[in-house]
Amino acid sequence: MFTTNNLIDRIKLPFRKDRELCASIYEILGFYPHHTNYYKLALQHKSTARHGKRSTSEHNERLEYLGDAVLESTVSDILYHHFTTQHEGFLTNTRSKIVQRETLNRLSRDIGLDRLIHSNSHSNAHNSNMGGNAFEALMGAIYLDRGYDACMYFMKERILGRLMNIDSMAAKEVNFKSKLIEWTQKNRIQLDFRLVEQQQDPHAAPVFVTRIVLEGLDCETGKGYSKKESHQMAAKATLEALRADRQLTQAIFDAKSRRTAQEEEPTALLPETE
Repeated sequence: MFTTNNLIDRIKLPFRKDRELCASIYEILGFYPHHTNYYKLALQHKSTARHGKRSTSEHNERLEYLGDAVLESTVSDILYHHFTTQHEGFLTNTRSKIVQRETLNRLSRDIGLDRLIHSNSHSNAHNSNMGGNAFEALMGAIYLDRGYDACMYFMKERILGRLMNIDSMAAKEVNFKSKLIEWTQKNRIQLDFRLVEQQQDPHAAPVFVTRIVLEGLDCETGKGYSKKESHQMAAKATLEALRADRQLTQAIFDAKSRRTAQEEEPTALLPETE
């Protein structure tokens, strides 16, 4: 079991040259690092990579990928044991509120992580998610340095125990559907919510499956114990897919261009007057 008693009693000599970083990490985590290189990498934005170089060892994107998975796992673990009577849909929805980018950006500011990030000034001014990305990378660094139990300690004691109320977060309504509708309206993209399946869970409760369709293209699906919940989960998954896949976004705008071009063309001859 992870405890801090045996982790803060000593700092080995190699860390003394990085004692400012160690002190900052300790203030955030509540324990000192064993291997500072993981944390240095977690704080290195890709904009600082040497010009003309694409080495993934120079920035935090790989750690961000790992930390994303660790973050979801630890939050899922905490929610599972905190809400002992809630169904899967409730737990999934609550987790999405905690791990969403806006929440991680705020947490990065609250713990002072954003002030430690190394980036060039141009990227810092144009990347509003840099803090949230670094938070995920930090989770990856903790996992590699201290293991899963240390990640659990950090999230449960330092984050959810101090900076966030789980019950209040669960009650908070995050409307992914309205966010998707707002984006499609601004870009004049046709949006459709299609109920593709209605299932039953092991307790015979109805489960709805909704698919998002943008400009006639099938996007992501979402499950829920109500149609409204399935809409929310499908909208969330689609927003995440659009952010991650530029080809999908481009395909949607290409489909929109074809549709609008067809709408502008005459579809029939003018009627005769005789």
